[in-house]
Amino acid sequence: MRYAIQWIRSLAFNIAMYAGMPVVGILFLPWAMLDRRGARYAAHLWCRYVKWIARWMIGLNVEYRGTPPTDEVMVAPKHQSFMDVILIYSAMPAGKFVFKSELRWAPIVGQYALMLGCVPVNRGKRAQAIKKMISDVKSGRSEPGQLIIYPQGTRVGPGLKKPYKTGTGALYKELGQDCVPVACNVGVFWPKRGVYRKPGTIVIEFMERIPAGLPVDVFMARIEDMVETRSDELAREAGWKG
Repeated sequence: MRYAIQWIRSLAFNIAMYAGMPVVGILFLPWAMLDRRGARYAAHLWCRYVKWIARWMIGLNVEYRGTPPTDEVMVAPKHQSFMDVILIYSAMPAGKFVFKSELRWAPIVGQYALMLGCVPVNRGKRAQAIKKMISDVKSGRSEPGQLIIYPQGTRVGPGLKKPYKTGTGALYKELGQDCVPVACNVGVFWPKRGVYRKPGTIVIEFMERIPAGLPVDVFMARIEDMVETRSDELAREAGWKG
């Protein structure tokens, strides 16, 4: 019975979450089209709305640990579900994602991603997109901010292993910026697929920076060890038995 009630609450939450997206998106569209600050305000507002309804509709709270970056850095988080996208973005003033090019056509999400300065990447053409992004930032056509790239390139649940993609190392080398690793336990409460959302406390942890200028192989080994080890620790802290 308890599971059934939580499942119904989860379904209601999912409906309310996605229903709020076009409302906020359309309401702020004129400002967002004229000024990137409008797009950021709308995106942060929707993220706050999602966190608020998650707390009282499904009993899902959020705890941030560490210091979210506010300067121009690269951010490399663990990706376990759509919720970590929301929570990581909402913690920073000017986040922008490297994302799959197909998502440009997703209603509301795709349009706002482009207005936020996110970088669409075609499969097999990641290096070309990264070079264009760097050129745009340096020439002033794209505002600086916190560039978020998921090193594994896809959602990976607790305990599962996927390789870290070389594009992350190439971006680290080309940008010449510090990198902030981010661990999380989102997947314990919010699976990759399905309706059910488990109550509890999600932890998003911004870890110690990896300084710019390291050899790419050293950087890749360090980022994988930091993010995977700490994400597993946070999952076990939340009751995961894997």
